[in-house]
Amino acid sequence: MNTRASNPADTVPAAAATPTPSSVSKPLWRVFLAFLVPMILSNFLQSLSGTVNGIFIGQMLGVKALAAVTVMFPVLFFFIAFIIGLGAGASVLIGQAWGAQKVERVQAVVGTALAAGTLFGLVVALFGFWFADNLLLALGTPADILAEATAYARVMALAVPGLFLFLLITSMLRGVGDTISPLITLMVSTTVGLIVTPALIRGWGGLPQLGIASSAWGTIAAYAVALLWLGYRLLTKPYRGKTHPMTPNAVLLQHLRIETGVLKGILKIGVPTGLQMVVVALSELAILKLVNGFGSDATAAYGAVNNIINYVQFPAISIAITCSVLGAQNIGAFYAGQNKATTPGPSLHQRLGAIVRTGLQMNLAITGGLVLLGYLLSRSIIGLFTHDQGVMDLAQGLLHIMLWSLLVLGMAGALSGVMRASGSVIAPTVISVGSILLIQIPVANLLAHHVGLPGIWFSYPAVFLSMLGLQTAYYRLVWNKQPIKRLI
Repeated sequence: MNTRASNPADTVPAAAATPTPSSVSKPLWRVFLAFLVPMILSNFLQSLSGTVNGIFIGQMLGVKALAAVTVMFPVLFFFIAFIIGLGAGASVLIGQAWGAQKVERVQAVVGTALAAGTLFGLVVALFGFWFADNLLLALGTPADILAEATAYARVMALAVPGLFLFLLITSMLRGVGDTISPLITLMVSTTVGLIVTPALIRGWGGLPQLGIASSAWGTIAAYAVALLWLGYRLLTKPYRGKTHPMTPNAVLLQHLRIETGVLKGILKIGVPTGLQMVVVALSELAILKLVNGFGSDATAAYGAVNNIINYVQFPAISIAITCSVLGAQNIGAFYAGQNKATTPGPSLHQRLGAIVRTGLQMNLAITGGLVLLGYLLSRSIIGLFTHDQGVMDLAQGLLHIMLWSLLVLGMAGALSGVMRASGSVIAPTVISVGSILLIQIPVANLLAHHVGLPGIWFSYPAVFLSMLGLQTAYYRLVWNKQPIKRLI
């Protein structure tokens, strides 16, 4: 990769990524990598933590306990999707305010998001605790695991406020360009969870044996310790030579209330983002139902392939978030620069175009590299999940059909991420959701009946290619011709 910028827009003023008084410009790819790498590591670590926790439950408590825990996940994900959306909306507003060096506005967004997230978390916790058994019955939970699933769900409901705050705060930290604090905080929570959960299962160190609820109590302990540690870090460690803008001090406490105007701005971006995640989850359930119709070997192959896909797509997802945050910071910095007697630089669309180009290059290098490794080592990787030769052959064939299309997904994500930074979220969301509902599901159904199981996997390239084509068309023909306004 060329380390010199060939275009003035391919350098980022230091203020755009870090609001400090400096005229020094950094190559955009360096700014991009510094933000991106810790986030990719965070995603890997979080996924690995969930995998290991599942192993603890399955190996130490049995298959029924694992099933009881699994039943709760779709319900929890539904609510988590909206918190992630809230965090995405907040991070865009924070990015614009931070790029413009408006620390007070950063704190106003943080305070509003924390107040709304805490209130939402408490409502979900009360609902989940009191209606856990009714909810699980409505989901058709098998009678032989209903009692254990209910016990787990009630304790997990108590963990919801802490979980929501954790997700929200780490997302907002990225809005000011801080991806190191979320990574280290996740290391803390993962370590605590992986120590406490097996200790409660076995009753080590004089702790009570809590059975199926051990995982939920381990989650509560993990997020409680992690949030306390994060608060200490923000209070004691300077951020780029200054007090961290999200330091939990008296100044931030004054902003811990819901500002209606700020909340509307957050929800304008956050609600469509959350709804898109819900649609993605529901579409996967529809795909899984099709796969189940081909028997248990097909289901096992689906599980193995999905485990691999999850890791390969982390860079693509992280690149989309990076484009969104850096885009927001540049929008804020651009308008702040207009109010100063500075030499005119690249136009705002040129700056954002440079971020898109860098995102596409990073996607090609990182996601493309993982895709290549996936093809070269597919047999060995699938062997980590199963030793059944029939399932291995099936999973390898399915993986080879669609793995390359994750590169296409990353390209579409880079485009939609930059558009989201400007507040343009409705059209990209409609394109993504519409592609899933009108292309992926129908193609999967049609090809499943005419081609068989491999036909289901052809629906992934079909939907990702349609997303990329439509996002590119909207980006070039509509968004790129519209004025970009400040959101805060």
